[in-house]
Amino acid sequence: MAAIPKMRILVNLSQSLLLQQSLRLVPLQLTSTSLLGRFCSTANEPKQSSNPVNTSLLDNLNLLGVDLKRARQRQPGVFRKAFTNEKGVAQFLQEKGASSKVIASIVSRYPRVITRSITHLEQRWQLWRNIFNTDEEIVSILNRSPESFFRTSDNENLEKNIAYLISLGLSSKDLHRLLTTAPRTFSNSVELNKQMVELLEEICLELGGNNPVQFAKNILSKNVYMLIRSTKRVRTNIDYLKASLRLNDSDLLTFLQGHGAGILDLSNEYMKNNFNNIEENLSSLGCKKDDIIQLIINHPVILYIGSQTLNSKIECLLKGGITIKQILEKPRVLDYSEHNYTERLNKLREVGYDFKKYGISILASSRKRFYAKMEKLSAGD
Repeated sequence: MAAIPKMRILVNLSQSLLLQQSLRLVPLQLTSTSLLGRFCSTANEPKQSSNPVNTSLLDNLNLLGVDLKRARQRQPGVFRKAFTNEKGVAQFLQEKGASSKVIASIVSRYPRVITRSITHLEQRWQLWRNIFNTDEEIVSILNRSPESFFRTSDNENLEKNIAYLISLGLSSKDLHRLLTTAPRTFSNSVELNKQMVELLEEICLELGGNNPVQFAKNILSKNVYMLIRSTKRVRTNIDYLKASLRLNDSDLLTFLQGHGAGILDLSNEYMKNNFNNIEENLSSLGCKKDDIIQLIINHPVILYIGSQTLNSKIECLLKGGITIKQILEKPRVLDYSEHNYTERLNKLREVGYDFKKYGISILASSRKRFYAKMEKLSAGD
């Protein structure tokens, strides 16, 4: 008799499993016959796992030509979404002028795009069209950097940020650069962006400036990364530059809204390490302290170059017959790669180019101008 309850349990369990198995067909029937299924994917796996892979999505992305391996490496969570909108997004982008190849590339690099609704995309597109002249421009940007458009889903915040930045006097060209190069600016809250602007205005007044709004605008126009850095970093960098470059308030004010604006986003340690390396390396080559400081004031982007890279560039130029004095006088030559130097130095050596007589500006010329000059030199002009 004791076996009877056990048998009943087994029978009930068997019936329950058969019922669950039969119900698995229901989501399939709903998905294949509904209008929604024509444009979206829904996960049709049994709910035995909390995060099943959406197999319909994989099939649809394959048809779109998406690089699934790359996409899953970038944002694996997207492939466990119960609802996605890949077909709707593809159709939307196609209507805006994107080719199938471009659409596949966008989704491969930023698969989260397929979670956006058409309403959301239409609203965001219109906001971007307030800055860009054509759909073609936006498609081109999406192809280069999908994240710039799809990173945030908060259209209201984007609209508020655009309005705020325009109120600062930034031009459409400035906004264009911000959207394409530092899109995280528009993910920030307006209040966070205001904190950086207020810091810059405060610094201007501290240094004796009389137009803090213009000062902040000048810096933001010259350095698009400012609004995605912390106010602490920027304040620390400005204090460090003032002490290290031995500038008075008036000169520092001019420096910061000029060439100096471009280096304010560097990390504090990176700036200090590169500054110390420049001093140490150039001092060992016989340069005076004042000459080194003047070099950095005239060409502050030198602080962007890592220590080993800069040392290697200077060594390459010296071996090629360039003097350290010439480098100090034409520091822009350091903006080019060592490979570029080696190639050009070899070609100039072949034609007997005299750097003492003609200077080193040719090393910093564009590729087109360099080869035009080489033709003249080869012809004996």
